[in-house]
Amino acid sequence: MKLARTHILVWMDMEGSQGGALEVIRCLKDEIAKHGLSEEIKVQNTLPGAIILPGAIESGAIAFGGDRFQICPHGVKDGVAGVTMVVYPEQVIYENVQPSDVAFLVEEHLLGGRPARRLSPGDISQEAPLSRIGPAREQTRVVLANVGVIDPESIDEYKRRDGYTALKKALTTMTPAEAAAEVKRSGLRGRGGAGFPTGLKWESAAKTPADQRYIICNADEGEPGTFKDRLILEGDPHRLIEGILIAAYGSGASKGYLYIRGEYALSLHRMRKAIADAYRYGLLGLKILDSGFSFDLEIKEGAGGYVCGDETALMESLEGKRGEPRIKPPYPTVIGLFGKPTVINNVETLANVPPIIAKGADWFRTLGSEKSPGAKVFTILGDVQFPGAVEAPMGTSLAEIIFGYGGGIKEGRRFKAALLGGAAGIYVTDTALPAKMDFDSPKEFSATLGSGAVLVMSEETSVVESLYA
Repeated sequence: MKLARTHILVWMDMEGSQGGALEVIRCLKDEIAKHGLSEEIKVQNTLPGAIILPGAIESGAIAFGGDRFQICPHGVKDGVAGVTMVVYPEQVIYENVQPSDVAFLVEEHLLGGRPARRLSPGDISQEAPLSRIGPAREQTRVVLANVGVIDPESIDEYKRRDGYTALKKALTTMTPAEAAAEVKRSGLRGRGGAGFPTGLKWESAAKTPADQRYIICNADEGEPGTFKDRLILEGDPHRLIEGILIAAYGSGASKGYLYIRGEYALSLHRMRKAIADAYRYGLLGLKILDSGFSFDLEIKEGAGGYVCGDETALMESLEGKRGEPRIKPPYPTVIGLFGKPTVINNVETLANVPPIIAKGADWFRTLGSEKSPGAKVFTILGDVQFPGAVEAPMGTSLAEIIFGYGGGIKEGRRFKAALLGGAAGIYVTDTALPAKMDFDSPKEFSATLGSGAVLVMSEETSVVESLYA
């Protein structure tokens, strides 16, 4: 296959679609064809029924980061925000692109080989300030390493980024107990909010005598202000499948369910395609990679119940019952789905598993803090200059997240408070800004890390009114 000289990644999540991404893609298709660039710029078909242009790849939501990027902010035209895209190999990001901008962008960048500076209200050559705050700040990418870089609907692109090599390593060089022990030694804790040791959960299920074990991936992301799992579901679905497979191998499960929030239409589409492709490549089903390990995976679409984010309520829903929490103990690893031992892990948790197996527990422990190793995806919202998602080492201070990655309070206002962990979280004031964002440190301020959501409020925001929003 001939390699293209240029890739254009177009932000294509639900918001990107509503912002006019398909129209921008159509205009790009026309311009690229007009200039005879179809052989040089990658052609990719993804969404069924959609016409995708030469050179445009529909990526997941692009959680930008890294001072290697040059940011071209465009502003908003006539009250309408446009589309975000990134052009490789130059790694120039264009924000709020309108269909009327496409001809100029192609002329300047794809033909002229220079950033389309007219699309920026300022001097985009001043990269140093951007590298210190906001979207261009360097991130520690673990679970988001492929998001915005590969075509999420291409299993081949995932494999070219060493995808499924961790699964092969586990199946060919480790016993199930050794795979679980490696994850346990890494110190990986559940990223859904509870922070329970992941490897310990796998071991518990594996040691419970049973003729059938299950693994469930909890993708019922209903916590207000949290969208970290959607980035993985939409931007790197095969990483999640690989994590599920290794978790199943380590816990002795032969059947799995991916429980996805029903409102996540694009996530559902991409995961269904990824699962179908994994079966086609022999990565799901019988005797995976010619081993003795077999595993089947299917999707369960949630019906919008917030309480189904609780693992026991989720199991009730999977069994066709009303989604209500069960009394614990017994715990799911002993008596879970259909009365069988069951491991339930969050999307972000499972997405950490392939790099742990591939690079080892010692590598993972070089990131984060002693009791909370690794990195964490934080969603920053509210009165900050740059709301969005970032991945940073566990133990990064709250101040760094708000004023470093988030760019500080917008319009020069003062910080008042932040709600940590979503609707069930705790409000903290400026006294908590030095707090390390891991599973233990926020307890000093009677707060929790939760799902990693950080809702920031300025001096002009009413905390009381926010409770009713």
